[in-house]
Amino acid sequence: MTTLVDTGAEAPAAAPVTPAGSVHDARPRRSAPSWAWLGLVPFAAYVVLFLAVPTVIAIGSGFFTRDGAFTWSNVAALGDPVVLTTFANSGGLSLLTAVVGAVVGALVCYALLGLNPDGVVRQTVDAAAGVLAQFGGVMLAFAFIATIGIQGVLTALLRDSFGVNIYENGTWLYELPGLVLPYIYFQIPLMVITFMPALAALKPQWAEANLTLGGTRASFWLRIGLPVLAPSFLASLLLLFANAFSSYATAAALASQGSQIVPLQIRAALTSETVLGRENLAGALALGMIVVVGIVMALYALIQRRAARWQS
Repeated sequence: MTTLVDTGAEAPAAAPVTPAGSVHDARPRRSAPSWAWLGLVPFAAYVVLFLAVPTVIAIGSGFFTRDGAFTWSNVAALGDPVVLTTFANSGGLSLLTAVVGAVVGALVCYALLGLNPDGVVRQTVDAAAGVLAQFGGVMLAFAFIATIGIQGVLTALLRDSFGVNIYENGTWLYELPGLVLPYIYFQIPLMVITFMPALAALKPQWAEANLTLGGTRASFWLRIGLPVLAPSFLASLLLLFANAFSSYATAAALASQGSQIVPLQIRAALTSETVLGRENLAGALALGMIVVVGIVMALYALIQRRAARWQS
């Protein structure tokens, strides 16, 4: 008679059986292809057509003559004293307006920090900053011409009512110094947009810990607040510099004569009727601008990566 002996070992589990009776395949099934990437096609086409292709053409044209022959003369023209002067003017204008816009914008952000984020004043300022940061070009130039132009409303009021002639020493609004005010006009709102999130990210617990340890309000800002905000402030400053350095429409509408900055120098190279055969010089000037803006934006990304650690 045969007996069953318990050996203490568990019998192997039976393989799962499908309803059809076949053994289930343990290999993972391939997921169905996702079509979500199709949503990026319009944006990718926009980037290629209006950013990548013009950039390649602008850079490439700087290395060729009008007849298509390769040359270094256009790039060598970047060392011309006139071209260097325009780059210096653009850099100085961009730096001045970026510093003023960054400082004033940071003070505005500090004032907004004490207001209710959902209050009317805070939301109104945020909305106005978003609109005014994009209010540039010909519209902004017209606004300044109509207000403080030679026959502007404010100019006429000061001249007729108070005997003050703001253009006694020249029509500065239509020259390089006249670009400072319009540029600051859109630099301050841009600073408010970019710097406010960093300032709002300061944790109240840090201030409470500072007070608990016997610190003061001044010590909090000197030892905690300013060191934490420094990367964000520098990143915003670089962004403002790049924004001003690449601006064209406002300057083109105000300074219709002369080529004091690089964008206007590019326009002159493309449209000048007195200097013929140098159209491709515009490509070399664009290459110089791309290099400058590229360096600035690389520094911006590097600093912003450090600043992001405090905003998480």
